[in-house]
Amino acid sequence: MEASKVYFTDFRCKPGTNQLNKLERLIRTAGIGEIDFQNKMTAIKMHFGEPGNLAFLRPNYAKTVADVVKSLGGMPFLTDCNTLYVGRRKNALEHLDAAYENGFSPLSTGCQIIIGDGLRGSDDVEVPVEGAEHIQTAKIGKAIMEADVFISLSHFKGHEQTGFGGAIKNIGMGCGSRRGKMEQHAAGKPKVSQKRCVGCRRCATQCAHGAFSFQEEHKASIDWNKCVGCGRCIAVCNANAIYPDYDCAAEELACRMAEYAKAVVAGRPCFHISLVQDISPYCDCHAENDAPILPDVGMFASFDPVALDQACVDACLKQKPMPGSLLAEHMRAPGFVDHKDHFTNTTPSTDWRLCQAHCEKIGIGQRSYELVTVG
Repeated sequence: MEASKVYFTDFRCKPGTNQLNKLERLIRTAGIGEIDFQNKMTAIKMHFGEPGNLAFLRPNYAKTVADVVKSLGGMPFLTDCNTLYVGRRKNALEHLDAAYENGFSPLSTGCQIIIGDGLRGSDDVEVPVEGAEHIQTAKIGKAIMEADVFISLSHFKGHEQTGFGGAIKNIGMGCGSRRGKMEQHAAGKPKVSQKRCVGCRRCATQCAHGAFSFQEEHKASIDWNKCVGCGRCIAVCNANAIYPDYDCAAEELACRMAEYAKAVVAGRPCFHISLVQDISPYCDCHAENDAPILPDVGMFASFDPVALDQACVDACLKQKPMPGSLLAEHMRAPGFVDHKDHFTNTTPSTDWRLCQAHCEKIGIGQRSYELVTVG
């Protein structure tokens, strides 16, 4: 099999050009124009950043991609799905507020913003995944699945559960609805913090399956035999007392995420872009960002998201750790074991290779690639 092509440009800018010019040149050279965008609704999946975090991709990059799509006749929109965890993006209203606060709006990006899984994270489509070993169907945000063309625009950085977050993480976990995220992370059922519960019973009014009961202290409990894992209760709990059970082992999480990514990209035109900058040790879902663990590298694009992730991580592994970062701190710690891998050295409990291997196994793409440098 011929190696996939991954296109790369660095962040150096001579007078008369800028990073946005370079991004446009990169994606056009990488072949985005080969896709038929004419009158096609095009989902541009990205992360709008949790407020308080400043490592997310600037909206200027999103506008560049959207403008290219429009120049090719397409109708782009920016999208992401609601989150499971306590934060500012667990329903569409708060999610849009967070996006606007971080600078994303139709005025700044040149296109609309649509939250992929609806108001409360329950607007999804069940998508069969050929070759899947860990799920029966992937629960993907409906607006994302209804798009004619799919583009991922990813901030490549470290991640506390998957080693790094790149294209596959952005697609697989990011496009999952609330119950889809629960299925990837755990057994797909939420829990209740008795300490936080205020007994308002809003969860019970939203549960269509009668899974909630209340003790003498008016605290909620969930009958997992009745619960279907839709996650609506998480969205309506203003006390943040209902939360997902993150009990999925690293290998199973990696495989499920890969299978969800395949559900999103299979059977329609796709294109993938990753920017390797502000390489924070943790996900942009945090309401803060730690100092970068590695220097900025550049911008990458490919039709193959697996090869894209591989090229990005390979480029990162060639860099020297940033002084004063979490990675440098770990490497100075007594008893440090060098894994010869910056991402595993940052979070030793992770192994990003598991996801890459499963992606290749189920046919999303391949890890072998040819790197093409664009000036």
